[in-house]
Amino acid sequence: MNERINVAVIGTGFGRKVHIPGFQLHHRTKVTAVFNPNLEKAQAVAKEFNIAHACDSLEQVLNLPDVDAVSISTPPFLHYDMAKAAIDAGKHVLLEKPTALNVSDARNLYELANKKGVVTTMDFEYRVVPTWQRLAELLAEGYVGNKRLVKIDWLMSSRANPDRGWNWYAQKDKGGGALGALGSHTFDYMAWLFGPVKRMFAQLNTSICDRPDSAEDGKRKPVDADDTALLMVEFADGTPAQVSLSSVAYSGRGHWVEVYGDGGTLVLGSGNQQDYVHGFRLMGSQNGEPLTELEIPERLTFPRTYPDGRLAPFVRMVDLWVQGIDGGRSIEPSFREGVYSQLLMDLTHESSETGQWVEVPKLAVFLG
Repeated sequence: MNERINVAVIGTGFGRKVHIPGFQLHHRTKVTAVFNPNLEKAQAVAKEFNIAHACDSLEQVLNLPDVDAVSISTPPFLHYDMAKAAIDAGKHVLLEKPTALNVSDARNLYELANKKGVVTTMDFEYRVVPTWQRLAELLAEGYVGNKRLVKIDWLMSSRANPDRGWNWYAQKDKGGGALGALGSHTFDYMAWLFGPVKRMFAQLNTSICDRPDSAEDGKRKPVDADDTALLMVEFADGTPAQVSLSSVAYSGRGHWVEVYGDGGTLVLGSGNQQDYVHGFRLMGSQNGEPLTELEIPERLTFPRTYPDGRLAPFVRMVDLWVQGIDGGRSIEPSFREGVYSQLLMDLTHESSETGQWVEVPKLAVFLG
């Protein structure tokens, strides 16, 4: 099948930076509409990228005859209503993380998409980054032997400055915080690389408690969304894990995944604070030898990279979505994987609020 898939991009922040360029780079997709509630902004983006329709109404977008699919890149508190409307209209959906504000809404979207027969994709792009794919292969091949410990650090400085502006990211009920931004990815790749989680214990913290609001002449407004998350995790196979996430770590070490086993060690990491895809290296060691950088097979590498590291993996995610649409079924990571990530996010909040370990249900049981 080689028909062009016409896509409407909902949101002009990350949508303008990554989604629209990514769809225009893919040979099977065409952006035919763009949405922003401010019509002037929508029109400006449509003009910039030569897009036929600029819309300030989601209903208008979904009624366009030349829209087959919808890509949603808005803040989390808008995801559920927008994705539900798109699914109800019979449109295939690519959705940014996190899936929704709670696991009940995430499950509703998953069930509705199945009922309507639309193809869904979650933009969990670490699954398609070459170094991460090689890590997954080596783990599956038994490179480290029996796992003894998994350690994940994702320590960023993007919000370390207390004068960075107050917006939806500062508000828990809008889906803001480090858990939504970083944890949603982390929970997805944990399940992908290491399998389901059996139980977990978490502590969420907000270290910067107010930020200036530019809309109110810099008046400082309260922040209740987390900026740091610490977790202890036990996977279903018994492997323990330690997870540290923060968006307020000045000179933080970046993003690292370390796997220690009785036969070897694998370390994947990047200290790049400006681009969360560029810069990853994979190192390995067996039988107690020193760590050495491992080569990434050419079959896994991106055919083309771009100054913005997010573009190449996004194009690969679009390719998975297109394959799913061609085949009439969702391919991982879909809304099913989005439900699991959201479940672990909800349980993180529960554990932090109660100060207790929480058991994690099996996804198949949870979905019924």
